[in-house]
Amino acid sequence: MEPRAAQLRRREGLGGEQEDRPSREGEPHFGNAECPGNNETHRGPDLLQWTRHMQIPCAKQLSQFRTREPSLGKRKVFINRKSLLDELMEVQHFRTIYHMFVAGLCVFIISTLAIDFIDEGRLMLEFDLLIFSFGQLPLALVTWVPMFLSTLLVPYQALRLWARPQSRAVWTLGVGLGFMLLAGHTAVLSILPVHVAVEYQLPPASRCVLVFEQVRLLMKSYSFLREIVPGTLRARGGEGIRAPSFSSYLYFLFCPTLIYRETYPRTPNVRWNYVAKNFAQALGCVLYACFILGRLCVPVFANMSREPFSTRALVLSIMHATLPGIFMLLLIFFAFLHCWLNAFAEMLRFGDRMFYRDWWNSTSFSNYYRTWNVVVHDWLYSYVYQDGLWLLGGRARGAAMLGVFLVSAVVHEYIFCFVLGFFYPVMLLLFLVIGGPLNFMMHDRRTGPAWNVLMWTMLFLGQGIQVSLYCQEWYARRHCPLPQTTFWGLVTPRSWSCHT
Repeated sequence: MEPRAAQLRRREGLGGEQEDRPSREGEPHFGNAECPGNNETHRGPDLLQWTRHMQIPCAKQLSQFRTREPSLGKRKVFINRKSLLDELMEVQHFRTIYHMFVAGLCVFIISTLAIDFIDEGRLMLEFDLLIFSFGQLPLALVTWVPMFLSTLLVPYQALRLWARPQSRAVWTLGVGLGFMLLAGHTAVLSILPVHVAVEYQLPPASRCVLVFEQVRLLMKSYSFLREIVPGTLRARGGEGIRAPSFSSYLYFLFCPTLIYRETYPRTPNVRWNYVAKNFAQALGCVLYACFILGRLCVPVFANMSREPFSTRALVLSIMHATLPGIFMLLLIFFAFLHCWLNAFAEMLRFGDRMFYRDWWNSTSFSNYYRTWNVVVHDWLYSYVYQDGLWLLGGRARGAAMLGVFLVSAVVHEYIFCFVLGFFYPVMLLLFLVIGGPLNFMMHDRRTGPAWNVLMWTMLFLGQGIQVSLYCQEWYARRHCPLPQTTFWGLVTPRSWSCHT
């Protein structure tokens, strides 16, 4: 095994090369970033070490990117690669930023202990918000079982019915039976979690488990059928038709991707210490989020609905919510897109860990949308954008892109409505009314630090608006319950009129 220092010296000449070909939207790419060059004459030792270190993964990724088969074109191609944060965490400077966030969590814990000791004369951490949010979690997990079994059995069995080379009459009957099974499967995934959440009044975190699994299983089912059915139907009359193995479908239901393939690149072994570390970090992010909500949001918004509405109070609440809002965004990103997905990828030896790209460097909202959540973006690009172009014609790019925004906005709003238990289309309006135009105005030709600053400013304000308005509505619905349940009462924001 070549020593690390020797590898660094040997690779010193790599880098400084930039991709000249235009990147296709939705295709895995690294924006306009370059590998670090080797103009190292006046660099300090730390910067020199970082530059040499980053040449290795960057050159490797560009090499993998260039060697893809042209025939695969617009299809998602899976290759062995680490998550970007895992690469960056090997550099001391980036680890220090991580340590700053850990120190922030420690400060929250210390402040909680100090306040409890001063006010109550005792040292005890309050986990009321955490306990409330995850209440009735066993019921949510029990509800997940029929959802998963339906997804495990129905799409695969429907495919076998369609792939069987029988007489036309028998095959037509099998097609009808397959569609009936899929209709029942869709009904189970669509109705069961909603019924349980409403009937048993599940709290937010338990609802999160159900709605994320509901959306994930629906997207997985669609991807499996969309990838396999066209080729199966084309070859149905021939000999030697082979349906995908059940084990490959079972693996797909758990691996961290929404695009079905019969095989994926695999890592040689499982690093169980890496799995434990990521699960521990995800748990730490949950505790962090609870402390932020409990210390920075609850004291501000719990009594807002008791005061008369004023523009001044609304603007001040939004400004106050920008900092906890952006913290929540970063925690969701790190806990789910990095820790949770990497933990499952490691346990399943799933090789392609590109669940996100360097979205924090984006100078355009179009690039931010593509790089924030690569897992979901790949699904939208493959099955909404590309299929939209196929249905509408290759020139209808604007309509296909609008379809992506519409589907994404509606699903995001549905998730918020499911988790919070009320309809307040803040996310929908931000996504369509503000995010849509920004996607076209702040496009990939916008470069430079000023555009990155503008993008982060818009993210801060957007998160502040969401946290402020959703928190106000949450408490207003508890302070001002409806005397009579009506449709308009359910869909009209209560925070507009609740003053107790």
